Amino acid sequence: MPTPTKGPRLGGGPAHERLILANLATQLFEHGRITTTETKAKRLRPLAERLITFAKRGDLHARRRVMTVVKDKGVVHVLFTEIAPAMAERNGGYTRITKIGPRKGDNAPLAVIELVTEPVSPKQAVVKEATKAAEKAAKPKAEKVEDVKAEDTTVEDAPVEDAPVADADEKATDEKA
Repeated sequence: MPTPTKGPRLGGGPAHERLILANLATQLFEHGRITTTETKAKRLRPLAERLITFAKRGDLHARRRVMTVVKDKGVVHVLFTEIAPAMAERNGGYTRITKIGPRKGDNAPLAVIELVTEPVSPKQAVVKEATKAAEKAAKPKAEKVEDVKAEDTTVEDAPVEDAPVADADEKATDEKA
């Protein structure tokens, strides 16, 4: 027997809670994003990600396991043929929860849970960025000091030239008064 979850249930009992989560998962896979309360979205995320992981396996046993939760065969077909191949490169984190504020009627905190459709950034791009950063750090310090001195002289020259002009203008106005 599974250990009951902490805190209040989503429905009246465990069976109702399973039905609520199954319906939320069905709608998520059908529409790609749904708006619901934060609590329901947080409870839906592990279930949805587990179902997507089954769909990525793609065998008959995985399809039957998903069919125990998602009763609509059309949605299961979409999950296995469209969503799972799109998530093939991703090792997890298939969903994203974004908080959007309170509901007007009962002030319940709402959230949007959606499938992450952006492609995973390849690891090689990260490695290239790391090597570039290492090269920048390995530059000789003398070059950096010369660059800083050149920038400092340029920056210092401009205010020094402007300052006497401003002082001369102030002295001229003081003398006229």
